[in-house]
Amino acid sequence: MGDPKKQRRKYERPRHPWKAERITQETAIAEKYGLVNRKEIWKAKSKTDRFRKGARKFMGSLDDESEKKKTQLLARLNKIGLIDSHSLEDVLRLKTEDLLERRLQTVIYRKGLANTIKQARQFIVHGHVQVGDRVVNVPSYIIEKDSEDSIKLRKEMNITKPAEKKKEGKKDSEESVKLKKEMDKKKPSEKKKEEKVEDSKEENG
Repeated sequence: MGDPKKQRRKYERPRHPWKAERITQETAIAEKYGLVNRKEIWKAKSKTDRFRKGARKFMGSLDDESEKKKTQLLARLNKIGLIDSHSLEDVLRLKTEDLLERRLQTVIYRKGLANTIKQARQFIVHGHVQVGDRVVNVPSYIIEKDSEDSIKLRKEMNITKPAEKKKEGKKDSEESVKLKKEMDKKKPSEKKKEEKVEDSKEENG
């Protein structure tokens, strides 16, 4: 059957991998979008670079084949929500972050189906997310505009908003302080009496 064909790498590594400024920028992007490594950034960058390269190529061509490919490119980018027009100028303005915004992981978080971008990734890889009737467990899956409303969690997840957690914690703290004040107001004799009752319960238990 022959040797299997080696898959070609679909992204380009930085020419200067240890450049401090680039590393700082990539670290911030990875944190913002919940990426596990910089390779995910390089893949998104390579894709947007190809889109821009195609746009520059089609701007200087007038033949029928180029017009056909230009129409296909613009239709594709509109479909996945990267642009809202049929202008090549908009394609030239695309950034890496624009494509990262269309990842399933980001869309899940933006829709409020997860508290954090990292939690959104966990839901996806654990198979809790559906796009339409299909379970998708790939965080980098690019969401089409028409599919956004069909995204849902497979089962009811107990998601407590950070603000609610803080409010609950504050309430518990206030109740603890109130109880302590009430205990401090009691006479020493009452405290000893309660302690004896508690000790008696423990011995009988």
